[in-house]
Amino acid sequence: MTRALVTGAAGFVGSHLVDALLRSGHQVCGIDNLITGDLENLTEARKSAAFHFVQGDVAADPDALRTRIEREASAAEVIFHLASPASPIDYAALPIETMLANSRGTQFCLEAGKHWDARVLYASTSESYGDPLEHPQRETYWGNVNPVGPRSCYDESKRFGEAMVAAYVRLGGVDARTVRIFNTYGPRMRKNDGRVVPNFIAQATSGQPLTIYGNGAQTRSFCYVDDLVRGIILCAESDRTAGLVVNLGNPEEHPIGDFAAIVCDIVGVALRIESRELPPDDPTRRCPDISRARELLGWAPLVSLREGLQRTIDAYRTATVVPR
Repeated sequence: MTRALVTGAAGFVGSHLVDALLRSGHQVCGIDNLITGDLENLTEARKSAAFHFVQGDVAADPDALRTRIEREASAAEVIFHLASPASPIDYAALPIETMLANSRGTQFCLEAGKHWDARVLYASTSESYGDPLEHPQRETYWGNVNPVGPRSCYDESKRFGEAMVAAYVRLGGVDARTVRIFNTYGPRMRKNDGRVVPNFIAQATSGQPLTIYGNGAQTRSFCYVDDLVRGIILCAESDRTAGLVVNLGNPEEHPIGDFAAIVCDIVGVALRIESRELPPDDPTRRCPDISRARELLGWAPLVSLREGLQRTIDAYRTATVVPR
């Protein structure tokens, strides 16, 4: 049985990762400061004797936090660092907290990994590629990122976190790897999250027009959360990914206008569009090359877009607590 530490455990992806680890028989300590996470996401996890929750900030007092984890849960054997605001609405409102989570928070996880001799997985993002000039994006591509734009607090802090991981690996003593996560969706995304999937679902299910920024020709690649979590765990478990960056996402690319039509078709409403100006630095194309994940992990998405959207829409409709 592996002892796992998950930062950002009460978030969308973090909570699904916690559930998957518990189902696999792991002991899990989850950390979250709850500035964007929600304890409702951990309702099932908190029923398990194998789960311990620590409310804390990975960027605040690393020594005190590590001592508390050792006292209340136990030292980890694998650390998953997912703590960071991730939606445009959140990191626009919390830019400093976002940058600290991906800088000091990443250092905390790497130092804890060295102290406990634990394996570390850092969750980065496809935003590291910015508005990419290479398509699809491979891990060797350095990106096209505005370092001082409105999205830079997220994009650049994630890139800094990747550089921190690489430095610790080069210095030795830490077994770490990075995953770049592409657009992911599923149950537990907040309706006011600001990202396209919860926006479209909330608007379609309430009979509102779907908001499309720009002309709708910009593309995204949507990965269902169960597929992503499976890839994260495989990457953390693999010796072959040590020191590497691995893309995790669905290489099936969809124009946003077409995606809006799919959502409305599943919900059963007519497509109505409200057009707005494209935000600054919003990428026009985003699609992962997952050759490395296929080769090293034998991983590829299994859940089709329509199936994943149906599960997500059903979860929103049947939730006793509506995602805020």
